[in-house]
Order: sequence, then structure tokens, then C-alpha cells
Amino acid sequence: MRKTIQFTKMHGAGNDYIYVNTLQFPIANPEHWAEVWSDRHKGIGGDGLVLITAGSGDADFGMRIFNNDGSEARMCGNASRCIGKYLYEKGLTRKDEVRLSTRSGVKVLKLHVDSAGCVPTVTVNMDAPQLTVPSQLALGGGAMTEGPVQATDGRIWTGTFVSMGNPHFVVFVDDVDSLDIAATGPTLEFSAAFPERCNIEFATLRADGSIRMRVWERGSGITMACGTGACATAVAAALTHRALRSSMVVMDGGALRIEWSEADGCVYMTGEATHVFDGTLTYEEE
Repeated sequence: MRKTIQFTKMHGAGNDYIYVNTLQFPIANPEHWAEVWSDRHKGIGGDGLVLITAGSGDADFGMRIFNNDGSEARMCGNASRCIGKYLYEKGLTRKDEVRLSTRSGVKVLKLHVDSAGCVPTVTVNMDAPQLTVPSQLALGGGAMTEGPVQATDGRIWTGTFVSMGNPHFVVFVDDVDSLDIAATGPTLEFSAAFPERCNIEFATLRADGSIRMRVWERGSGITMACGTGACATAVAAALTHRALRSSMVVMDGGALRIEWSEADGCVYMTGEATHVFDGTLTYEEE
């Protein structure tokens, strides 16, 4: 059956996704279409497909996110900020605080609305980091701070495990910009230490106190930014006494301000959300 949908291309710090409001345009088999539409040569292009859905429980709206290999992710901080912008600027809500249901629980989005009625930045309560998750880390009882992990090529990397609902392994190196992420990332993503595979962050503390980070995302490969990865990196830096509980994390696509609150233990992420373009797509539903 031939179907036509409307979509929006957005990015947060260069982490770009295709957004579809499934309340208006339901999509069957999103795993397949995430692969097809994310292709940067033959499709729309992006790090994946994000579906805006009805909220569950006390949430206002919900999200499902599919990486460009078709796998479904639990959460994406950059995508959640973009959803906040989408909902307000498309007139789906007039709230400046939105509860969004994800596979990692309900996230609270604080929309920073300007005088023109636009949402240039959003703060997301990413909840408290989980530091012990045996289902995601098969070493150390599910916890690891500055510990060794063997990559699939046999090399040993020392890093810190942090779960933001999805698993992250943060490795601090002397010069992250000279590291071959494309070669190194997948050898850690598929390490036997990570039963669910893992997002891998490589980071360097800079002289100005900011953290330079590059990411290999589980299911997507190298991306310009990763919101949950920035949160995990800031937490790892605090845990290893490299930084305080508030950090600016600088990625290839932009910077995010991350604060790990002492008051409630939650991680707050603030950053830009950018509209790229709207489009209409006609396809044959399988």
C-alpha cells in the first residue's frame, strides 16, 4: 500500500534524526524504515528514526528511537531535546515543561521559550546514573570505575561504566582527537564484557576545564554527539576526580552543559535543539 507521511529533520549538537509524529502518521515496521531512510546517499539521511507517540502513564507524550542499523535504543538525550522543540513549535503543547515517556522511563523536559515563541534550548532531567547494572556489564558485579575491559581485538582499555538507562563505557585518553574511533569503537562495543553491546566514549580533559569527547554509538557508529554519552562522560569525570559535578562536554557537533546534582542525584543536560527542514515522503508500506 502506498503511503505519504510528513517528517521533520532535526539535530541536537549534530546528532541528527528523522522525526515523525505517529499520532498523525503511524508507521509499520519502523526498524526497516530506520535503515532505509537514514541512508545518507539514498534516503533522507540521519543517525536514525524517532517516532513521537502518545505518552504512557502520566507522560504527556512518548518517543521510540531506532538507530540507523534498525536496532531500537532505550533513550537519546539529543533526540529528547528536539522532541521538546518539535512539540512546542508545532503547536502540540503549550507547556514549557513536558513529561516524555521513553524505554528508560519518563524524562522531564524544561523548554526555554524565547520572546518569538521558539525553543532554542532545552534542559532534560536524565534521572540518576546507574553505576551497577549486571545485565549491561558482565564484569565486577556490574560495576566498574577505572577498570580493564578486553576489546574483541585483544587490546585492554581502562574505563568507567555508567548507565543512563543505556550502557556507556568512558575511556579517558591523552588526545582524543588523534584516536582512530572508527577502528577502536566497534572492538569495545562488541566486547564480551557488554552483554547488550555498549556505547563507547573517549574523552580528554582540556586546560579550560571542559571535556572533549568523541563517541562510538551502539548501533549507529560514529556520531557528531550523544546526549546520554555526554552525561555518562561528565559522571565518569566526577567519579574519577577529573572534574567537579558540572561540566561542559564538547563533542564534534557541539557542546552540552551537564550537571550531576548533589541535591537529588539526577543528571541535568542543557543544549540546543535545531530544526533543519520539513519534508513529505511517499513509500510503499510492506
